[in-house]
Amino acid sequence: MYNDLTGKTVVITGGATGIGRAMALRFGQEKANVVINYFGGNQEVEALVSRIESYGGKAVGVYGDVSKEEDVKKIVTAAHEQFGSLDVMINNAGIENEIPSEKMTLENWKRVIDVNLTGAFLGCRDAIDYMLKYKIKGTVINISSVHEVIPWPHFLHYAASKGGIKMMTQTLALEFAPQGIRVNNIAPGAINTPINAAKFADPSLKAGVESLIPLGYIGKPEEIAAVAAWLASSESSYVTGITLFADGGMTKFPSFQGGKG
Repeated sequence: MYNDLTGKTVVITGGATGIGRAMALRFGQEKANVVINYFGGNQEVEALVSRIESYGGKAVGVYGDVSKEEDVKKIVTAAHEQFGSLDVMINNAGIENEIPSEKMTLENWKRVIDVNLTGAFLGCRDAIDYMLKYKIKGTVINISSVHEVIPWPHFLHYAASKGGIKMMTQTLALEFAPQGIRVNNIAPGAINTPINAAKFADPSLKAGVESLIPLGYIGKPEEIAAVAAWLASSESSYVTGITLFADGGMTKFPSFQGGKG
């Protein structure tokens, strides 16, 4: 646990499910103020807010589509109005779908790029603008993917969006380091989230994915949340502009494990 996160205000886009939910709970355990952006029903959010409050943190849910400029502004405004600050911005919202590249329509392409890349841009821009206005030496954390470096056929739009997040993170880190604003990126590997539940429920498909992971198991959302807490804390105060791969070694060419090749 990181004592310096107590009372800090953390915004998490896509915070109601999967990795976002695990991060919201972790920051609740850190006794932070958590702004949970969601896009869908609010029943899960209400239960999540109650659980965070039971840990001693504070929380509020804010509905919004991160691909829409006005919705992102609303999320940032909610952090200020509810808790009087914005110290940590986590751009986590993302979508994916499988489409052969030659069959991908412009609409298919734009929806994923709009949510994953444009949504992260809007979150970064508005959070940094707020931090500059109120002279907050805050932290921005983007959630990328191993597919910022691993090509992924049939997921061209997704891989392109994550590659863009990588360079956006590095550029913003360089630009705003003089103001004490740190910008970093987490690239999860295969994580057991609702979006992957059907695939991992099939033993053969699960085994196929595990064969790509040197540590040999599918990651848990809580393991990504732990990385986010560290990057948000003062324990990582000299870290900016990095992609931290939390992937069980997936990006380390596992086919060469054991001296093959």
